[in-house]
Amino acid sequence: MGREFAADAATPPRWWWWMFILALAIVLVSMPHFTDDSLQLDLSITFVLALLALSMSFLWGYVGILSFGQTIFFGLGGYSYAILALNAGTTLWPFAAAIFLPMIFAAVLGYFIIYGRISDVYLSVISLVVTLIFEKSIRSTSGPEYVIGKVRLNGQNGIPGVPGLQLPWDSSMQLSIDGVFYLAGGTALLLYVCLRLLLLTSFGRIIVGIRENETRMELLGYDSRVYKLVAFVLAAGIAALSGALYAVWGNFVAPEMFNLNQAAQVVIWVIVGGRSTLIGPVVATGLVQYFSNWLGTVSIGQVTLVLGLVLLVFVLAFPRGLLPTIAMVLGKAVSRTGNGNPRS
Repeated sequence: MGREFAADAATPPRWWWWMFILALAIVLVSMPHFTDDSLQLDLSITFVLALLALSMSFLWGYVGILSFGQTIFFGLGGYSYAILALNAGTTLWPFAAAIFLPMIFAAVLGYFIIYGRISDVYLSVISLVVTLIFEKSIRSTSGPEYVIGKVRLNGQNGIPGVPGLQLPWDSSMQLSIDGVFYLAGGTALLLYVCLRLLLLTSFGRIIVGIRENETRMELLGYDSRVYKLVAFVLAAGIAALSGALYAVWGNFVAPEMFNLNQAAQVVIWVIVGGRSTLIGPVVATGLVQYFSNWLGTVSIGQVTLVLGLVLLVFVLAFPRGLLPTIAMVLGKAVSRTGNGNPRS
């Protein structure tokens, strides 16, 4: 079982993994029949943010690029959908454009960073600076002159009234709460499976090889810049999808989608869950979201401070991440049981 959480995920999924995915799908389909709207909304936003965590997990854990810029594409996805949908009066093609436009920006940004041979440390710094630029720029658009088409940007107040996603077969109807739940949960599950299988392809093996030793892969004839750029754009597309779904879920976008708290939180999800696995950050997203909401309900004033201290202790106790540590402990327990004395 522990090999399933290996850093390169080189082994094909075993039968129990497929059974696990099937069980998750069954639970996902049946949950709206046994839960109320409030719980569905909470789970939906967890699934949406889990996509953002998946983008960071893939980029950092398997490509080796620590980028604080995933919230750039998250925010661009949300704002692109809001502006295009409100101007067009329809939602299907704006939703698709909200994914591809941030990917184009990622291709341009990634080209200059990656082909410029900027070191990983400076890449993280540059992505952080670009995040700050976007947040400050959006917050400074409060005046009535900041209009795109017929949509006012409203600065730090954000854009309200973002339309829900229309049904493909009936444009007069929008997704219900159940529909958003199915869309967010199904997308998160599907992308997790797709990324897991992608790592088994030649592309996946190459990017993991580049993460391990970029010089060696280039000596073998691979242009690491091409593979890193493609992975960077792919991760940006996943983050943009998360942002578009966030706008659909809340019918609202705001500059907080770009801010440093959000950028740092994504990194925390990956660290807590374990960056050597894809499912770990998804689980960590749910745990951190639940814990944050619980702290708010018990009237703790400094939620951020308490959460930071708890996470610090958590990271020190599980340096490899939660799921890899659990898998390692279970693997040792199984090994000891298998090698134990039958007479005992």
